[in-house]
Amino acid sequence: MLFTESYRRWVTFGPVVQPSTAEGVPILDSVSRPKTLQVSHSRPRTTSRIARFARATLGYNLAVVLWGAYVRATSSGDGCSNKWPVCSGDVLGANAKATTIIEFTHRMTSAAALLMVIFLAVWCWRATGRHDWARYSVLLATGFLANEALLGAALVLLNHVGHDQSAGRIFFLCLHLGNTLLLLATLSLTAAWLSNGSREFTFIRKWREVTAIGAGLLATMITGITGAVTALADTLFPATSLRSSLLQDFSSGTPVLVRFRLLHPAVATLAACYVLWVIFRSSRGRTGFSQPVVVFIALLFLQIVIGMINVILLAPVWLQIVHLFVADVLWILLVLISAGLVLAPTEDCLPSPLAGGI
Repeated sequence: MLFTESYRRWVTFGPVVQPSTAEGVPILDSVSRPKTLQVSHSRPRTTSRIARFARATLGYNLAVVLWGAYVRATSSGDGCSNKWPVCSGDVLGANAKATTIIEFTHRMTSAAALLMVIFLAVWCWRATGRHDWARYSVLLATGFLANEALLGAALVLLNHVGHDQSAGRIFFLCLHLGNTLLLLATLSLTAAWLSNGSREFTFIRKWREVTAIGAGLLATMITGITGAVTALADTLFPATSLRSSLLQDFSSGTPVLVRFRLLHPAVATLAACYVLWVIFRSSRGRTGFSQPVVVFIALLFLQIVIGMINVILLAPVWLQIVHLFVADVLWILLVLISAGLVLAPTEDCLPSPLAGGI
């Protein structure tokens, strides 16, 4: 509830939509911020209900992602053997194993997530007009979630679970994480567009800005992917002390997967610096930062601290989950901020108040 309520307050990126009878007429408030008056294509009550359901769907899918990380961190991916979608082990009763219960729960919650997104797609298609971007973003979300299930099935059927250390597992893990980020991005945009009434956009005609922001999103995705590989290395090759962990990283006989752990903090640092630079340059000429930007910057520094503590404490499972949760929230905020920077309403092509010069 806390996440969805906070998200509801932050999704109003870009020009603010006022419920007025004026059509497509820009007005200026006390700080001369352009606002666009639009007429919604759907009834307000319907939009309110579907917006709440979209936010709930986003929150639920985020919880499923975190549970999936718990499956990996506890090496429970082979809890149902190499069977999919059925489970070969006992789920109930005295003979049920913890790994089987964990993996089966993840499959059931993933199936429920797919049903929620499909229901949202059908509802959104019926409640919005043909030019509304929300109906197309939710279709993309449905496709990404279906692909998420297929990638999860491939990991199980190819035995890339448990204590498998093959290159194939790393490859599918990277695909899985990248697909997850795209899923969260499309669900976030869907919920945002349904919540604030902004439905039709065009890209701003400042291609340097669009390219720079796109590069920032790509850098963030790469950071998340390297983080997933690092978490896998911590699971497969746990260290007994901080000293032994450092020796593992620099030892000549260390597996390549363990050496890969050094890449994540380097990539994360470079990506964080670049994203902050883009945000600061994009906000040039404004009197201050918007609330989502302030929260994003605060969470970014918090994430750095959590990452350092994670290394010192030798990556306990609970802290890995916290680290991933903050990373996903950062990604969602960055997607919403980026959309506000590069998208403008089609009615009068006003640039977003967050946009500026790169």
